[in-house]
This record gives sequence, C-alpha cells and structure tokens, in this order.
Amino acid sequence: MSLKKIYSFDKSYTEIVNIINPSSYKDLENKTNESRNFITIGSNLSYVPAAFGKNIISISTNTFNKILYFNQKEKIIIVESGLKIYELLNFTFKYKLWIPQIPGYPLITIGGAVAANVHGKNASIFGSINNSVIGLKIFHKDHGWLNLSNEKNKEIFDLTIGGFGLTGTITAITLKLEEIKNFFFETNIEEVKSVEESIEKINTCNKENFLYSLNFLSLNKKVNSNGLLLREKSIDLKNILNTETIFKPQKKIEISIWNQYSIKLLNRFLLYFFKFKKKKVKSIYSVLFPYYGKEYYFSFFGRKGFLESQILVDFEKVDDFLREFENLVIFFKPFIVFFSVKRNSGKHLFLRFEGNKINIAFDLVKNKNSILFLNSLYKVYIKLNIIPSIIKDSNLDLETFNKTYIYADQFRSKLSNFDPKRVYKSELSNKLKL
Repeated sequence: MSLKKIYSFDKSYTEIVNIINPSSYKDLENKTNESRNFITIGSNLSYVPAAFGKNIISISTNTFNKILYFNQKEKIIIVESGLKIYELLNFTFKYKLWIPQIPGYPLITIGGAVAANVHGKNASIFGSINNSVIGLKIFHKDHGWLNLSNEKNKEIFDLTIGGFGLTGTITAITLKLEEIKNFFFETNIEEVKSVEESIEKINTCNKENFLYSLNFLSLNKKVNSNGLLLREKSIDLKNILNTETIFKPQKKIEISIWNQYSIKLLNRFLLYFFKFKKKKVKSIYSVLFPYYGKEYYFSFFGRKGFLESQILVDFEKVDDFLREFENLVIFFKPFIVFFSVKRNSGKHLFLRFEGNKINIAFDLVKNKNSILFLNSLYKVYIKLNIIPSIIKDSNLDLETFNKTYIYADQFRSKLSNFDPKRVYKSELSNKLKL
C-alpha cells in the first residue's frame, strides 16, 4: 500500500489516498480483506473524483493489462480492465477491427471507460460503450467473483456499466468488435455563424462518421457564437497505420493565461487558421485523440483548474436552452474557452449519460462568476429536463442530479440490495449519495 496525493482532472478535488496495487487476482482478494471501503482506480483521468475519496482505499488495475482471448472470426476479444484504450486499438487495428465508442484520450483504461460508459465523437451512430460490452467479470469484497452479462446477473451487469465502480472491481471485459475499413480521415471544415446553425447542420447530416462543431463565444451587447463545423470522413488511402504507436503521459507546466483577451485571441487564431486549411488528412489516432499532445490547453487554466459542463438536450428544447444560456452569459459574464456541439444516441438508464439528443459541452475558467453562472444554469437544466454529465462536472450539486437523473433512485435501491454494506464508494458517490 502506498500513499499518494492525487487530483481530479479538473483540479476541483485533491486527496492523499492509500493505493493498493494487487499483483494477481489472489492478491486482490487478500488485499481487500483488511479494510472497509474501496474504489477502483485506473488512469485517474476522470474530470471528477470518481476513483478516490477520503478514508477510501483505491485499488489500482495497472497490473491487470493483458489481452486474455481473441477470436477474429467471431470478432470477440476479452481484455483485462487495466488495458489502455490505445493498447486495445493497436492490437485490433491489425485485424481491421475496433470498438467505435472511443473516448478522447488514449491513456484511459478499458475498465474506466466501461465504469463511466463513455462515448466518442461518433456517438450519434454508435452510442456509448455499453453497445460493445457483452460480458464482465468483477470482484466484490463480499460477493467474491461474478460473471455478468445480459444472460447472467443482468441486473448487476446493467448497474456496473456506467456505475462508476460502485458494484466492485471490474477485472475483465468481453467486447464485440466491429469492422473498420479505413484508418485515415479527411477533415472538411465549414464556417458557421452561430450555435443554432451548427445544430441545424448537425441534425441534417447525422450519418457522418464524425461531425461536430467548435463555436467561439464572445460577448458584446449580445452573445456571438460563430465557429467551425468539422466533418471527418474516412478515406481509402494506401498509407500504412503505425499500430505500434505508444502514447505516454505528457508533462504539463501549469500557468493561468485564459481571460477575456486571450480567449478572443485564441478564437480569432483558430477561425482564421482553419479558413486557410479547409481540408486536412489525419490518421484515425489524430481524429480519436485530438487533445493528445495538446494538453497545454488544460495547463493554461492554471493550478486552480477549470469547470466543464456537458449536457444532453432534447431537440425541441434546444432553442429554449440557448435563449436561457445567452441571458445568463450576459448577466454573469463567465469566461467560456471552449464550446462544442454534436449528436448523441442511446437510452438513458440509471447513471448513464445517454439519449437521442443534442450534446453540448463547454469549458469555463474557474472563478466566482463561472460558479454562479453554472449554479443558475442548473435551474435551467431542471426546468428543461436536460441531463448533465456526471463524469464531467465536479460542480454538479445533489439537487440538480436528483431532478435530472430520473432513474437515480432506482440505481440507489438496486445497488443497496446488492451491496447493503456499501463497500465501494468514492468522493463522487458520497457527494451524490449513491
């Protein structure tokens, strides 16, 4: 067991944590006999404190990083939970196979991706990772080893995918793979005059492989939201993809630079830069992991970190939301550095951030005005039945969570029936009373 000071990715929470590193499955059993509360930790890249908490021991899955089984014909793979996303892809791409629900950073573990039920930029087509998971193996301190699937222990299976590690430690994941024809993409960039125009075009072109917008919000007497629409389509190139690519953690020098002037400067630079770069060919790794090598974006929020909110809005309520959003921006004047729109799909269940809705995400400089802005915006979420992402927003309060996650009480009840002692907890679960 080792003591380590760790942070949530957005820097909202920090804690000195006891971390255990089991060397085998038997060691995992032995090391969880001694204490009361646990939570599993992978790469600890969650924006929120989902993998640690006060007086809670974090179980590292770093040593559980093997590919256990692969059947190319059946397109089935079983991997351990500590395997990184890029390690999975490096292997499956050799056979022109993959799972299409890929989160935006290569060092996220497969177990962490399942626990958060992640999605990618192509969520309108492929939904979230639950669509690729056909089986799980978990270890629970009191229940021992359990195999989960739609046929076996289905209720715990459903609780575990998107359950933030609260049902126990995921040790193995069985995935159904999909074919992928091309590993290179052409990015077509189009200027848009507003968020409304972005959403209109995204709605009419929802079968693109990757389609999303970057909007640059600026405030004069009203909110301007011109930006760029990015269409990334696969193309048939004879180039060979390097499937031995190694992604490593990037060192960051934290310095706070974002303010109203630097944000305007960034927005102008991006707008004019892309104007002269209407088309660009990228490898699939560059498309899937746009922030890798550009971690300085987050470093520029400084040691205080940042705030993010990602939400799912019903199509018919988008105009109402944007009107309320603009009014609050005018009133509170938060510094919004990033604003993006895409489409989602799927079915909202328990704690899962899913639905056939518009997905809007934005990053803010962390200061008093931004917090007041978000707290007021939560009332809009409640009024318009908007679903905020749990994994992206450390500021999210219990009342907003309870009123926007309509299946939260079902999750609590089923989890308590399975684990009445509530062995697996985190700072996040304590805050949301899960």
